[in-house]
Amino acid sequence: MGSATSELPARRTPLADAAETGLKIVVVGGFGVGKTTMVRSVSEIRPLNTEEVMTQAGVGIDETTGVQEKTTTTVAFDFGRISLTERMVLYLFGAPGQERFWFLWDRLFSGTLGAVVLVDTRRMDDSWYAIDRLEHHGTPFVVAVNRFDGGGRHSLDEIRQALALPEHVPMIDCDARVRSSVKHVLITLVDHLYDMALAQERTP
Repeated sequence: MGSATSELPARRTPLADAAETGLKIVVVGGFGVGKTTMVRSVSEIRPLNTEEVMTQAGVGIDETTGVQEKTTTTVAFDFGRISLTERMVLYLFGAPGQERFWFLWDRLFSGTLGAVVLVDTRRMDDSWYAIDRLEHHGTPFVVAVNRFDGGGRHSLDEIRQALALPEHVPMIDCDARVRSSVKHVLITLVDHLYDMALAQERTP
């Protein structure tokens, strides 16, 4: 699975005058899982990327098993924007995946209403820290399994069990290169946030 995106919008879309609800969403996950690709494929503006070429300085520090072909890495965050409706806009922040940049995550989580945990089944252990930090902050999230060649065809139930995820956390398959697939992930997250808000309103 490469990082090339498909279904890119024909032109970049200006923000609608009617937009009144902006939600900050963070995309987290391990190194090379596809966070930058996800933001790029769905953003309706030219995404801001902070990618740098990987150097020999990272050898022995960065764990690259399964992603040896990767030549760049995010050193701060990615940023993009998508309008789900004329009134609702999502501001997307892709967190850096390498362990040495994880200290930035807590800052990115500030003001975040929800998150997407992107999972690569070849490197399942890389998902633990993301899930742990989101639970620590009390940030609602969904899990999106980005299917890679050679990653096996583990079922969503098997992945849920491996990650010890409770049933109320949505989990879906996705292809981070495909705009419609990423948009479906984001809609799933917004629906999850809406359901949680309704449940809180009903709680005496």
